[in-house]
Amino acid sequence: ENSIDLIDVFTGRKLEGRRYADGLQQAVEVKEDLEPSARTKTAASITFQALFKDVLTKKLAACTGTAITQANEFKSVYNLETIVIPTALPIARKDYPDAVYRTVEAKWRAVCRYAAEYSPRPILIGTTSVDDSE
Repeated sequence: ENSIDLIDVFTGRKLEGRRYADGLQQAVEVKEDLEPSARTKTAASITFQALFKDVLTKKLAACTGTAITQANEFKSVYNLETIVIPTALPIARKDYPDAVYRTVEAKWRAVCRYAAEYSPRPILIGTTSVDDSE
């Protein structure tokens, strides 16, 4: 297909409906010898602070494991209280200290050693980019 598509750097998937703003999309299309598409116009915009403060705070609830670390920001920016709800069962997760490596190659060797310890059990190894996955 003759179009410029944006790709998510973390998943490598096409970002449907997403385009560059401020004429950049059209500039890339012209550079690639394509017919420039129509520019999009913003009909309205709102900041996250205004959205949460003015629109959603009448009935706002959420559940996350990390909100308590940002409790001060939720209070000062959104005027929202943050509470901790204890778990129903004891936490089974084991937290290990961070491992820091001098080189990327040393990190991947350590990942391979770890995976080999659990072979043939399947292991999901997450990466932050498609390049790292390859």
